[in-house]
Amino acid sequence: MLRDGRGVVGHTPAAVHRDQPGARRSRRWGTRTARLGGALATLLLLAVVLLPLVVSSPPGRAEPAAEARDPVHLPSAAARQLRELRRFPSSAARQAVAVDGTHVYVIANHRIEKLEKRSLRKVAEWSGPDGGPVVHLNSGIVIDGRLYCAHSNYPGVPMLSSIEIFDASSLEPVDSHSFGFSDGSATWIDRRDGHWWVGFAHYAGRGGEPGKGPEWTRVVKLDDAWRRVASWAFPPEVVERFAGYSNSGAVWGSDGLLYATGHDAREVYALRLPASGSVLELVEVLTAPMAGQGIAWDPSVPGRLYGIVKKERMVVEAELVAPRAGGP
Repeated sequence: MLRDGRGVVGHTPAAVHRDQPGARRSRRWGTRTARLGGALATLLLLAVVLLPLVVSSPPGRAEPAAEARDPVHLPSAAARQLRELRRFPSSAARQAVAVDGTHVYVIANHRIEKLEKRSLRKVAEWSGPDGGPVVHLNSGIVIDGRLYCAHSNYPGVPMLSSIEIFDASSLEPVDSHSFGFSDGSATWIDRRDGHWWVGFAHYAGRGGEPGKGPEWTRVVKLDDAWRRVASWAFPPEVVERFAGYSNSGAVWGSDGLLYATGHDAREVYALRLPASGSVLELVEVLTAPMAGQGIAWDPSVPGRLYGIVKKERMVVEAELVAPRAGGP
């Protein structure tokens, strides 16, 4: 008789004796087989449960993106905004505005008004004749007492471009540099790092050349003799926002970014030069109270940007701001 671990008493079958070697091997083999089968079943169950988790991520989750290269340490994308401070009318608000410490220069096709910044009193004006050599002035910048304006024969083709230079005090023309036949229409000019920077625009419709749409628009870096040093194209996502028109204005910011506009969208595109390649990198799109066209920083107030709303013949003054810490 046998007593098992639970105190149950029973008889050993006659055909199997405890001291029989074959019987002991059979029991051991059966136990091992049972344990192996249980382990395999457990592994199979775990595989069924865990395999979907390994193959696919949970909905709404993705692998962490690589950290963006941001050498100028900007606020997070879309965090900044251009907040309107004031606007005032000017019949010359058709193409651009330039600014110095005390005055605003409002630029039309072949006309410029100079206004006192605070009182808005007109102190000087220049006007060229219809059909004269100055056809289509664009963005301007004031440097060392001179107003430099990008100029083209838009909408004429083939494209001709020049830089027209005026005395900032009297607005009398004092100099001109001709690019002659140009690959694009000169729409803006700026000065940075000892070089001139000029935008050359291409268009899809009126004023465009066959086979060269807005995607051919470029930013050109030139030396003091107006020789090309380098050039860059606009990224496709910005060209798309030009909506068949092109880049109308741009200015370099103190943060090392190029702030550019289209024709009439109420947006300003913050771009940077690429580490390699020939396409500018879009950093952020700023909603703006000005509607495309030429823009200008106020050199006497950091972050103060001027622009125009062409359809309304208005000049707009705005400030570039970021939300306060902890604010909305």
